[in-house]
Order: sequence, then structure tokens, then C-alpha cells
Amino acid sequence: MTNQDPIIQERTERTQWFLQDRFGMFIHWGLYAIPARGEWVRSVERISVEDYQTYYDEFDPVRYDPKAWARAAKQAGMKYAVLTAKHHDGFCLFDSALTTYKSTNTRAGRDLVREFLEAFRAEGLKVGLYYSLIDWHHEDYPAYGDRIHPMRNEESFVRNPETFDRYLQYMHGQVKELLTNYGKLDVMWFDFSYDNMKGETWKATELMAMIRSLQPHIIVDNRLDASGEEGGSIFTNNPLSYSGDFASPEQIIPPQGVTDHEGNPIPWEACITLNNNWGYAAQDFQYKSPTTVIRKLVECVSKNGNLLLNVGPNALGEIPKETLDILAEIGDWIQKNGNSIYGCGQADWPKPEWGRYTQKGNLLYAHLFEESVGPINLNGLAGKVKKARLLSDGSELFLNRPWSAAQYPDDAFVSLARPEHFSYPLPDKRATVVELELL
Repeated sequence: MTNQDPIIQERTERTQWFLQDRFGMFIHWGLYAIPARGEWVRSVERISVEDYQTYYDEFDPVRYDPKAWARAAKQAGMKYAVLTAKHHDGFCLFDSALTTYKSTNTRAGRDLVREFLEAFRAEGLKVGLYYSLIDWHHEDYPAYGDRIHPMRNEESFVRNPETFDRYLQYMHGQVKELLTNYGKLDVMWFDFSYDNMKGETWKATELMAMIRSLQPHIIVDNRLDASGEEGGSIFTNNPLSYSGDFASPEQIIPPQGVTDHEGNPIPWEACITLNNNWGYAAQDFQYKSPTTVIRKLVECVSKNGNLLLNVGPNALGEIPKETLDILAEIGDWIQKNGNSIYGCGQADWPKPEWGRYTQKGNLLYAHLFEESVGPINLNGLAGKVKKARLLSDGSELFLNRPWSAAQYPDDAFVSLARPEHFSYPLPDKRATVVELELL
């Protein structure tokens, strides 16, 4: 293991809290909440700046209550939150001195980022800001011929390549504003690198040096260096200065977790939507069930990863009721079983057939997703388990070798009740957690 690289050493120090907290809230919110067809609506429907202006003129989220958002996140068991300060459409939720295209100039007349940060900090949550590296509103950002710009097919939007540096000054300047005008930030979440629009195209070395000089503790994702489809140099033992502090797989949980080329774990966070859109989509009711989210959180932790679960508030500033109901049930489970998530990681034992393991020191957490025939098999753990408890209430469980297991001397067995050789229903259908104290 070649962890002598100073970039890796610093990354390890910065991400200690991140690997402890494990569960965060992503918030995609902006003008696109009004058309309510997802955050890429400008690109997908090739909407001009003029036609998109109607949403700017209408934007007035009168029910925006970041304190309510923060309470919902905390009650769900989330430990940190990341808000879109600026998405691809270029609209800023903060009071930038570098543009007029911002929330303080709309009917809202509010610095929505500042209110978010104050509310979430007040609940004891760590805070982060998402910032799009691309900008479909800025006149110096490449448009015609770009793969994703709304005006990609409009020849009148040909840009002079020499003016791109003006955009970079603007983008760097806004990042500096966020890092100097809003107090301590815990996460800086960049998006969206693609094709040749990555790395030094963004003057990434210079940008990261500025970030580190202003807030050296802050953790940054890997998307200055890499697109969402690829990992970048964070996957090597010689990462670039702008490789980031964690990998950011999107809408997928990596089959084997995330490691470098030598198999050493890398901090990572799966960002996942709760339905099928990041931004509010009024007709998208394809919500993941609380059970699915709970089990996917467990899966991430079992692979040394975090889960950043997205919510998309509507045009009025409300998190949809369907979302809040799901978050409440996730929170109910975490309140009882959070010890199997926070501070835990991949176990020393392979994935069992009935669910997943997470581990913290000598405590092995068995997450039971399937009911068993007879006692629950703990493969390879014979003579290694001192005690077993139901994590949700601390009640005693029974370690006993059933008469029918004589052929499996290497395995331990745990039962939820007596007689131990009977089958019993799982107390929690979402995920029943057994805390195993190892010898």
C-alpha cells in the first residue's frame, strides 16, 4: 500500500467525518422547479434564454422554509446536506456580485443559500454546496456545437473561443464568493465534466489551490477531474491535486465498492434520486420505497461508501409530501438501528445470503433482509461470537447450534427466540439488525 502520497494522506484526514456520517441529503432546486420536468429541461427541450426567462420572472418560493427542510433531514438520520447553489442553467440561489441572474433579483428577493446554510447548521448538520462548472446562461460558455447546450444546433450561438477565459474568471470568482461569504462549508460538490470539458479546461489546478487556501478542511468531489461516467485519477496511487476527496458514482451502487488500482479503499458516495428525477418533476411518482432506500444505505456502508439521497423541492419551496413520508420512515428505522450505519464500514466477512454485514471494531451488524428456515446461519463464525442482541431494543438473542447443523462445524447460528430450532418472522421487515459482539 503506497499511501505516502501527500494528497492521499490529506484526503484521509479530511474525510474522517465523512466516513463516520455515511448518510446525507442532496437538494436539487432552482428555476426548473416551475416547468417541473426535471433539472435538464432547458437542454432536453432546447429552450432559449428568452423563453426560459418566464420562469425567472415567476420565481417566488413563498413556502421556502429551510428550517423545515433541516428538521426533515435530521429526523431522517441524515448528517449532512448539499444544495445546488448554481445548476447548469446558470441561475444562482445566492447573492453573487458577479451576475444579476440570481434569487435576490427575483420576486423572492432572498439569498436562498444563506438561509439554507444557517438553518442546517442550526440543526447540527454539516453543509455543502453544489456548483455547476457549466453554464447555459453565460454568454461566454460554449454553445453551438456543444453536446448538451440548449443552443447546440443554433449557428447564431457560435462563440469566440478566446472569450472562454472570461467565463472561467466568472466561475472561479463565484466559487471564491461561496467560500468567503458564507462561513465554513464542509463539502464542495462540483458537476459537470464531460468530453474535453474537464481538468485543466476548468483551470482545475488553480481552482483547487484557491479552494484549499480558503477552506483547507473542505472535501471536494472528483468531478473537476472526471465525468460522471469515469473516475479520474482518484482511482490511482498518484492522484492529481484536483482529483478530489471522494468518488461520486451516480444512480448506481458500485458492485464491489470503490477502490484504487491496488485494491485500497477510496472514500465514495453514491448520489441517488428518490424518484427518477433530480429536480422537481410534477408527474414523477416513481418513488423508491423506504425499505429500498434503507437497504441501499446498508449496501453502501457495507462497501465502505456513503449515500447522498436527493430531494427535489417544488416551485413554492416545499419538499413533496411523498418525499417527507419516505424520509420519516427511514428516520424511524435509523433511530433504532443507526449504530449499524454511523462509523461502520465493510465487514471482515463476506456478504451473507440473507442480507448484508456492516462492522465497527468488534461489533458485526447482521442486516437481515430475508426470513430464515430455522436459525440464522452465520457462515464461518463458529466460536467467534460472544453475544447477539437485537439492535433496535437491545434484547437478547440466542446463540445455539441446532441438532440439524452437525455437518456445518465452522458456522455459528443465531435465533430470534426459543425454541432455537424454530423459524421466526423478522421483527422489522425493512431490515432487522442483529448486533454480534465478536470475541
